[in-house]
Amino acid sequence: MAKEQYISPSKASGPNSNTRTEPFVKVIAAVATLGGLLFGYDTGVISGALLFMGDELHLTPFTTGLVTSSLLFGAAFGALASGHFAAAAGRKKIILILAIIFAIGGTGSALAPDVNWMIFFRLVLGVAVGGAAATVPVYIAEIAPANKRGQLVTLQELMIVSGQMLAYISNAGFNHMWGGENTWRWMLAVATIPAVLLWFGMMFMPDTPRWYAMKGRLADARRVLERTRAKEDVEWELTEIEETLEEPRDLGKPSLRDLTTPWLFKLFLIGIGVAVIQQLTGVNTIMYYAPTMLTAVGMSNDSALVATIANGVISVLMTFVGIWLLGKIGRRTMVKIGQFGCTACLFFIGAVSYLMPETINGQPDVLRGYMVLLGMLMFLSFQQGALSPVTWLLLSEIFPTRLRGIFMGGAVFAMWIANFMISLAFPILLAAVGLSGAFFIFGLIGIAGAIFVMKCIPETRNRSLEQIEHYLHDWLSDDKETRHIATAIKQKA
Repeated sequence: MAKEQYISPSKASGPNSNTRTEPFVKVIAAVATLGGLLFGYDTGVISGALLFMGDELHLTPFTTGLVTSSLLFGAAFGALASGHFAAAAGRKKIILILAIIFAIGGTGSALAPDVNWMIFFRLVLGVAVGGAAATVPVYIAEIAPANKRGQLVTLQELMIVSGQMLAYISNAGFNHMWGGENTWRWMLAVATIPAVLLWFGMMFMPDTPRWYAMKGRLADARRVLERTRAKEDVEWELTEIEETLEEPRDLGKPSLRDLTTPWLFKLFLIGIGVAVIQQLTGVNTIMYYAPTMLTAVGMSNDSALVATIANGVISVLMTFVGIWLLGKIGRRTMVKIGQFGCTACLFFIGAVSYLMPETINGQPDVLRGYMVLLGMLMFLSFQQGALSPVTWLLLSEIFPTRLRGIFMGGAVFAMWIANFMISLAFPILLAAVGLSGAFFIFGLIGIAGAIFVMKCIPETRNRSLEQIEHYLHDWLSDDKETRHIATAIKQKA
């Protein structure tokens, strides 16, 4: 592969362009990322609901873990299924189906009469959460112009953390207004509103030009490009899409059998690594169990619920910082900042909870609780300001167009399985080794993640999706000459 192939074309929609984004692209991104809002709300709301549903549903530490993690288990298979069907049915149709599943799961969990039904409907909800996690970033990445792809895909992360913040505010608000044993049902029921909005909104959105082109529907692809690109850029981008899709056209229907191709197998493993290290920081133990942890270090239920709102606020503010940084620095640099910062904060939380006394004069040490909260906020600054936004962006970029849906589904499946195992084990781990021991373990895992980041994360900034595909093919190729060229380009980037 000649080096010249990696030079961005001097077109208005090229990766280095300053052309304004067409308004319709922003509308598409805003509607599609309602899936991210639902993702965030449904994963975050359980943190407060657990404080109130325990007596009514007779929860134990094990069933508490099941109620929380059942959504994550369902999400793993939702990601896998949506990745498979998105290639056949289209990104838009999958998001429409997911909106219906969101509504069913949210309503069912709010009305659950016992723990078994709660776990079942949380599984259903998880299918939608995982499907949205796998499909929405791909949908936006494929429909966005190359020069705005980073910022638009990262809107998904902004909506996720906004959904979590909304959940924390909702939890505290319902508790303040009504309290009582049925508060948790209202907390869970609110999620049906954005699900309905997502379904109605997506009815009027197009599918992506790359999916249309993959299906041979070039006229439809052109129509979408004409609505989302500057007029002079339509031909250039359509030609690039056609040429890139033409190369593997004789390989037939995309499937996991493509993993027998060595460079694709390596790329898939890198994608899994990118997805999993985000979870191995333990971020979702903070997002799901923050009130539980804060009450464990001396805060009251009311104080813990209000304090948890700070987690949501910091997450939203730092995601804005992450969106800004993605326009200034490379993806690889962002991952390194996030991974190293998160790992340091994990050791800080572990040290605070280990070294500070649990009680002073027979009373819980309130300062200890606020120092743990400070550690959480610092951790979330690195996680949401760097690691999480760039994770979703990289996953939407690095896979070839023909296999993007399937590979994205597989990587997000691995992410949710890791999330499921951590969330299921955390209440048990907390009981066994305490808060300090749990976070020291996450810190050690974070060091291993940092080694992976240094060795395996590619740089994809300032390239179109098609240029990234060619670059990664050469970088991961067994051919020494092409790999040498791609490695040199990677180091220069």
